[in-house]
Amino acid sequence: MSTITRSASASPMALNGVIDASLFPLKSTADVINLFRRALTSGIEPDLTLLSIVVGYIELSLTTGEAAAQAAQAAAAAVAAGDISQATTGGNDIIMGNSVPFPVVTHELIAGLYKKFQTILSVVEKPKPHRQATREVIKKVSDVIWNSLIRSSYKDRAHLQNLYSYLSGNKLDCFGVALAVVAGCQLLGYKDVRLAISEDHAWVVFGQKRVETIEVTWHGKGSEDKRGQDIRPGIESGSWLYLGGLAVVCERGMEVAAICAALNISLTSNSDCVEVAELQQQLLWLLYDLGHLKRYPMALGTLGELEEIHRTHPSISCEQLYREAIESARTHYRNHHVYPYTYQGNYYNRLLKYRDAFAAWANAADVIRLYTYQCRDDEEIYKELLDIANELIPYVMKTESSGHSARSILRDSEVFANLLRFYDGICQWEEDSLTPILHIGWAKPLVNNITKFDYDIRSQVVIKLPEDLEAEQAKAELARAEQEAKEAKESKEATGAEALEGNNNKLVTKEEKSKNSELPTTLADLTAACGEKILNPDFLLQGGGQPFADQKQQPSGGESDNPELHNNNNNSNSNNNNHNSDKKEASATTTTATITTTTSNGSGTSGQLPVSSEAQSQVQANDQLGKPQHKEAKKEVTSDDYDPFEIMLKRPVITLYSQKMKGLKDLLLAEKLNTHAISLQVTAQSVASRKVRGVEKQSATISATITAISSSSGDSVLSGVAGSGGGGGSGSAVTGGASLASSSLGGDSIAASRPKRTRRE
Repeated sequence: MSTITRSASASPMALNGVIDASLFPLKSTADVINLFRRALTSGIEPDLTLLSIVVGYIELSLTTGEAAAQAAQAAAAAVAAGDISQATTGGNDIIMGNSVPFPVVTHELIAGLYKKFQTILSVVEKPKPHRQATREVIKKVSDVIWNSLIRSSYKDRAHLQNLYSYLSGNKLDCFGVALAVVAGCQLLGYKDVRLAISEDHAWVVFGQKRVETIEVTWHGKGSEDKRGQDIRPGIESGSWLYLGGLAVVCERGMEVAAICAALNISLTSNSDCVEVAELQQQLLWLLYDLGHLKRYPMALGTLGELEEIHRTHPSISCEQLYREAIESARTHYRNHHVYPYTYQGNYYNRLLKYRDAFAAWANAADVIRLYTYQCRDDEEIYKELLDIANELIPYVMKTESSGHSARSILRDSEVFANLLRFYDGICQWEEDSLTPILHIGWAKPLVNNITKFDYDIRSQVVIKLPEDLEAEQAKAELARAEQEAKEAKESKEATGAEALEGNNNKLVTKEEKSKNSELPTTLADLTAACGEKILNPDFLLQGGGQPFADQKQQPSGGESDNPELHNNNNNSNSNNNNHNSDKKEASATTTTATITTTTSNGSGTSGQLPVSSEAQSQVQANDQLGKPQHKEAKKEVTSDDYDPFEIMLKRPVITLYSQKMKGLKDLLLAEKLNTHAISLQVTAQSVASRKVRGVEKQSATISATITAISSSSGDSVLSGVAGSGGGGGSGSAVTGGASLASSSLGGDSIAASRPKRTRRE
């Protein structure tokens, strides 16, 4: 194959089948990094076909075939020799002593595979100048690649996501097919075709504004595909698979990042290849430095995991990378990505920072509540959340409950609130779904986790419902409207009460007249003082100001100890009046306030809480300097006001949105947990919000049954519901609860309206 030599600053590819031979051979990781750097920094867009073939060849050479066989033999030898460091360590062990050398990437190898890919795509017509791709062209490229694959599903197999796997063995997974279609369209000359990636799927966007979408691969266990279709039905179904239309739409640099993030470093089922991990880590750092990962949360999470295993960057830690992934999802994708939070939660869990881990897992559940569970499409995220709920959280609870420590998370009400938030998100994800999620396998760990928290911790959590929030907002809006109307009325009255007085047309309001009326204005007083003081001309001509030129304002009781001298200026009166009134307000803040706090059992306790030391010192300083106190500091604490910071620290507030968790509100805060009723509520059929005939009636019956069980858990009639262990306990509980719920409709209490029975029904 003919080759040409280019300058060192030129692009390593020209997208016309001619590859720069001077870049080869690639003998080390540094050579590969240099190839990617030149591809990303040159003026020509990077060739996805070339880069995918190169990294695919290196990955498969180091992780399959001879390399995998030698790694398995090394693991067996370690077990036989009793090497504890490799034999007994769980998780993914990195085999440091891989005896397979770094594969040499030659120009002949890459050029031959590149030419083969061009030959496969030769049946598709190339575009005319300035012509964009159409749905038919992309579908034809997809058909060509699809029909050349081996008839089998390779989704669950590793190392099938690159073009080298396709060109050497006709094998691709679902991501590999999408990448091959985009690379093929780029090779043909269609520059508007881009790769779109969700957290478990990939498709193609095209068009001038890149709003047109098309499926080009399959998803799931079967080989059935939706190729050629639009993804809009998937978005409308509410499936997590399409992220509500907020997937990562890649530019060319981000498509290179997708190739690097898709590298599979697994060597065997429990070991990773250190050479491939090092290559992937350096490639991702290169893309990070060039700014291609800012809008790619999954790639940031992958880089964070690699840094957690082996840190290479001096200033950026893996924890910072996890936070950047979350910030990217919030900034660019309206917080619709789940995996950034699971990355962070699992990281904190490995560091034994359980409080932070629970908060991150709860945040992940807050994202998944935005979707509706689809059994076939959401399998991966279902397994991820199931592992957190049934493996990680129970292990943490078991570890923390083994000792008695005041700093244990079991003594932290915020951890309990995050636990409820986690399950509330999953329950809301289940709503509107045709397939239930929370079966008995979910319910048992949930009940066990809740019972680990004592009543005094559970009672600290303030649980609100959306209805309560709406009522509070409506009340606040009404109060604000009333306040605005009152202020408008007072302003109107003050404006209407102004009158023109005096021959100099000075406006004197009723308030000023009332203040001036407090002065000694009677004729007897004036006559008695005329011999000693000089009359004020303004007072005689206009009726405003002080009667005498050197008269001092009489201080009112308790306002001030130092009276202020008044000038002959007409504006001095209002200034002095405002000054004294402000000082009166400042003096009122030195008093203590009595507040009433409501405990969890409903009783009230009263106590005097002094104003904070900072406020007291500020008031004293203002009193000494004679300065008025600001209105913001003059806030009296009443019996209904609470310090928000103190409440947030001691009493976390959460809002439950799912129907199941809202039904558990009273059960969760009860002094004695009714585990049977909790389990029944969690595993109830969760189709309450679907508009299906008879569903509302069924969900109402279940809710009434559980309410009756929980409210009568201490009654002698249902004394066996909470802890029944005999046969038929569940059925008798449901029947008894339903009968009590129906009988309570006509009276104030269940016991009062219960009819006497002479025979067993």
